[in-house]
Amino acid sequence: MILRKKLMAGNWKMNRTSTDAVALAQEIVVAIGKQAEVDVVVCPPFTALESVGKALDGSTVKLGAQNMHSEVSGAFTGEISAPMLRAFFATHVILGHSERRTYFGESDEFINKKVIAALKHQLRPIFCVGETLAEREAGATLKVVQTQTERGLEGVSKELATSVVIAYEPVWAIGTGMVATSEQAQEVHAFIRSLLTKLFGEHVAQKVRILYGGSMKSANAAELLGQKDIDGGLIGGASLEARSFVELVKAATVAK
Repeated sequence: MILRKKLMAGNWKMNRTSTDAVALAQEIVVAIGKQAEVDVVVCPPFTALESVGKALDGSTVKLGAQNMHSEVSGAFTGEISAPMLRAFFATHVILGHSERRTYFGESDEFINKKVIAALKHQLRPIFCVGETLAEREAGATLKVVQTQTERGLEGVSKELATSVVIAYEPVWAIGTGMVATSEQAQEVHAFIRSLLTKLFGEHVAQKVRILYGGSMKSANAAELLGQKDIDGGLIGGASLEARSFVELVKAATVAK
């Protein structure tokens, strides 16, 4: 059995000015900036990427972005490209988040282009999949997750697949306070792992990290992170306060 290093990623969404973001990053660095047992990534807004990147310099905390365009450059007003993110020494980028799918109409095909572009430019995609409440109630969870996963990873080589991080985020549990039970989450994570096995083979599938994203808090973190196929968390609201985020990282450190 391959031991996968836990990864905790903070998605700050459209919160924090550059100054506030630096203060938050500095608090996180003071608390956990030297530990190496868990990979930690923070994803501030674009306007704070450079300043937060400097605040993280010399620590083990990595810099991620919340989105990017699939093209390298061009007439795409308001967009950001992979080379622009790499220039700030970003290592990760969140792609296919449910908010991008829902509010901005991003399709599986467009997200797939972003995943391919990120990998081409040595960025690790945190590729999000997950069902809505209506889809879960209709019994379509696994079908939805399968479609999103297969389409989103189309054209990804076996060699680069281990650079992809997948985040399962039940849409109904994002920012709602609702949370999937550890059993519900593990069921979907195990299903995603089985899909990866079909796509890339068992050896590669066992190396890919699958995060849970959906109202993970200190109260439920240990149980979720203790599941066989849950390799960390994509944290929203709880990542906006250093103490709560640090608690989650520490929970990942002791999770077996």
